[in-house]
Order: sequence, then structure tokens, then C-alpha cells
Amino acid sequence: MDKLKKFLTYLFLSVAAVVSIFPFLWMISSATNKSVDVTKGKLMPGAFLGENLKKVLDTIDIGPALWNSAKISVTTTIIALLIASLAGYGFEIFRSKAKDRIFSVLLLSMMIPFAAIMVPLYRMFGGISKIIPAIGIDTMTAVILPSVTTAFLIFFFRQNTKMFPKDMLEAGRIDGLNELGIFFRIYVPTMKTTYAAAAIITFMSSWNNYLWPLVVLQSPEKRTIPLLISNLGSSYAPDYGVIMLVILIATLPTAIVFFLMQKHFVAGMTGSVK
Repeated sequence: MDKLKKFLTYLFLSVAAVVSIFPFLWMISSATNKSVDVTKGKLMPGAFLGENLKKVLDTIDIGPALWNSAKISVTTTIIALLIASLAGYGFEIFRSKAKDRIFSVLLLSMMIPFAAIMVPLYRMFGGISKIIPAIGIDTMTAVILPSVTTAFLIFFFRQNTKMFPKDMLEAGRIDGLNELGIFFRIYVPTMKTTYAAAAIITFMSSWNNYLWPLVVLQSPEKRTIPLLISNLGSSYAPDYGVIMLVILIATLPTAIVFFLMQKHFVAGMTGSVK
């Protein structure tokens, strides 16, 4: 009975793994085939990777799009980690009934879809554009600012802060550190796995963000990689081999970040403190 249970478990996990990885493998295979082969559903790799790559380099401004996405994602990640960790630390370490109520309201905001606040947000940045054009419509700042404070990240840091050794706080206070000193010199190094997990989540979310950059960015030279891919797919005669190659290139940064920080990501998601 135990052997049958183990067999069924491994069978289910194997099927789930194949289903999960198949789209990625098909994308890699399609990047080496002609467009007509992709539309026919060819699964085996072809011999047109070099030709597709030449088309990408000659006809598509993929470099600026990747650079724009990188600037937005890295900046958003750094600022979001700082703000969310400070908020999560404050909510947990300096608890009060008033702060708990504010935190409850913050959690309720997670139930509001972004599409519901997109129009007011656009109008707000439209008004800012008249006063401070540098952070208004059609700027990288307008893409970054709405993403630097998320209720989920604050909740994530607060939950992980529950396992932070409070004795270390008292030791820091006895040594004469102020609260910011305790935060940056004790809390941040101790919670590095939490920061790693939050960094992966934020970077991937910002890198793949499509709707808000589509609305707020109007200049072609400022478009991000998801907008570039969308434009390729909406052409009159899309070259699916080229599109798949661009998608593959766009996937590499997030894959590299994840695999480099995978160990810390797993530890951070399980609430480990080191």
C-alpha cells in the first residue's frame, strides 16, 4: 500500500512537472523554427535560430526595451524593499491597536484590482504632469511609483518579522543603537532570506508588468520589453519564430535572478531567519 501511494505521488509530481515545463521547452524549440513551422505546431528544434536572431538584431530595437525594463525593475525592487521592510518592521515591532487597524485597512486594499484604480491613477499623474513634468505621464518615474508600495510586500515582511529574535533588538538598544541603526545593522543582515524572496517577487512582477506601462508610456523609445512583444504579436503578419526568440530573451533575466537566488527564495518563503 505504501509503495502504491509513493508511486502515485511520484507519478502525479512527474506529470505536474512536465505540464509546468512544457510551455518553456516549446518556446525554446519555436525560437529555432520558422513562423510556418510554429503555426503548424512543430515541437522539435529547427535550424533557424541564427536566422531568427539576425532578424531580431536587424529589425527590432530590443536593446533599448531591455534597458528600459531593467532600469524600471531594478529601481522598483530597491525602493520597494526599503519601504516595505521599514513598514513591516514598524507594524510588528511597535504594535498598537491603531496600527493594527491601519494594517487591516492595508490588507483590504489587496482585494481591489489594479484595473479599478488605473483611471484615477492616470488622472492623478496627468495632473502631476502639469506641475512636475519629470514625474508625470510618459516618464519612467510614473511607472515606478505605483509599484514601490504594495500591501502584499508589507504583509510579507511583517509576517517574517514575527520570527525575528526580539533579544537582538534589546541587545542593540543596550549597546546604544537608535531604531534606524538597529534596522540597518541588525535587522537587514538577519532577514537576508526574506529580502531575497521579496526581491525575486518584486523584480519579476515589475519586469513582466504590462498594463500600467501600456497606459502611461507614450513614447516608442521608452517602451518596455512586454510592450515590444505585444507590438510584435499585433502586426499584420507576425513572425512567430522571431516573437518566440524575443520572448526567450526577455525571460532570461528573470530566470537568471531566480536561479541565482533560489536557495534564499525558498528559505524566505518558509519564514526562515538567518
